[in-house]
Amino acid sequence: MSAELDLATRVVAAVRQLPGAEAEVWVLHTAQALTRFANSAIHQNVADASTTVRLRLHLDGRTSTGSTTVTTPDGLRAMVDRTVAAARLTPRDPGWAGLTPPTALPAGPDGITLGCGYDTATAQASPAERAVRVRDFVRAAGGLETAGYCRTTYRSAAFANSAGHAVEGRAAEAAMDGIARLDGADGVARTAGGRIADVDGAALGERAAAKARAGGAPVELPPGRYEVVLEPAAVADVLQQLAYVGFNGKVYTERQSFAEPGAQQFDLSVTITEEPPGELGLPFDAEGTPRGPLTLVEDGVTRGLTHDRRTAAEAGHAPTGHATPGARSFGPIATHLRLAPGPGSPPVDAGPVVDPSAAPLLGRVERGLLVSDFWYTRVLDTKNMSITGLTRNGVWLVEDGEVTAAVGNLRFTQSYTQALGPGQVLGYGTGTSVQPERWAGSWYEAPAVHLRSWNVTGNASG
Repeated sequence: MSAELDLATRVVAAVRQLPGAEAEVWVLHTAQALTRFANSAIHQNVADASTTVRLRLHLDGRTSTGSTTVTTPDGLRAMVDRTVAAARLTPRDPGWAGLTPPTALPAGPDGITLGCGYDTATAQASPAERAVRVRDFVRAAGGLETAGYCRTTYRSAAFANSAGHAVEGRAAEAAMDGIARLDGADGVARTAGGRIADVDGAALGERAAAKARAGGAPVELPPGRYEVVLEPAAVADVLQQLAYVGFNGKVYTERQSFAEPGAQQFDLSVTITEEPPGELGLPFDAEGTPRGPLTLVEDGVTRGLTHDRRTAAEAGHAPTGHATPGARSFGPIATHLRLAPGPGSPPVDAGPVVDPSAAPLLGRVERGLLVSDFWYTRVLDTKNMSITGLTRNGVWLVEDGEVTAAVGNLRFTQSYTQALGPGQVLGYGTGTSVQPERWAGSWYEAPAVHLRSWNVTGNASG
């Protein structure tokens, strides 16, 4: 039994002394280490480790939650007492969906129970091992100013409830995110995965530097609709917004989601899945529900949503393993979305481009934009997934299949679902890459995508 599972079972045992109480306990230990660099040199090594115990209690028809990072017997007892006191004052909870029954965790393709096959070398990576990736990034940039980070994260979690369900699992992640700069032009490269051995700092540094060198003397383009090739980092933002407010079961049950299960809302070539956790993610959610593969869009047809127990009960579906400690407020959120070209993908031709993954797409572009990255994106309307945001880290004008000029950063206002809608996807790049979220715990796997139309609403002048 892990230390985390021991904590969870001790809290459940304490709650069982209360007649009629239902309890679930989620314990998460996180150890994250970060090596930051700026001005082409490492300037900070930081590491943090914490254990959080979270109790959700249903007592006399009322639900309350409490948490603590004080894992001594007195600390756990105080958390239980606070949570019980809160339950006495809380309004009745008619939406309580009950506890997860005892359920075994699924096994991965290698037969190992999910959550047990994490990479130990990544979990125990030293500052020196992260520094090697930073050194390689800086050297590959060939003298350009560089900045960014390399991080490793280890998570060990356990769940137990008063229905007799108890599970535990572990996960590790390695990620690197860096930029290179030349005369005010920035280029970016980032990656994430379950093994630090797979993080190639030199390849990332070379890619970021190539983007920066190609970004000089940008021109300004007027607002309007442009054909676009989005590189994987930009596509990851599309997936992130779909995960947070698109396929979110809470948003759906509140009738604020775009999703219409069974309807063709995307191009025939679009298939979006929530991937099994593997080495990167934990094998169960904050309610102890096992996680597995989930198809959200198949050949352009919306098929599924992410649910915790509460939203699943409201929607008449089974929970999908996406409960989080903040799910009551934010809803159940997918953590590893993957966009994969479906059988309807059109053929593409090769052409020159800064990022090789997008190279096959440019030959088909008559006049459009190659976009590296989005940032500061905000949802305007969840019903049609209208998003506003900015480009960054490289935009280029493409004419007759050739990159002809760098372009200044642009503001856009675009429905993400319409951009991926029927007839709007013109092609996909070669392969996919895993893009990390800013904080460890969510990842997005995507190819470059060629889209028919993207709505640019502003430029550097306004």
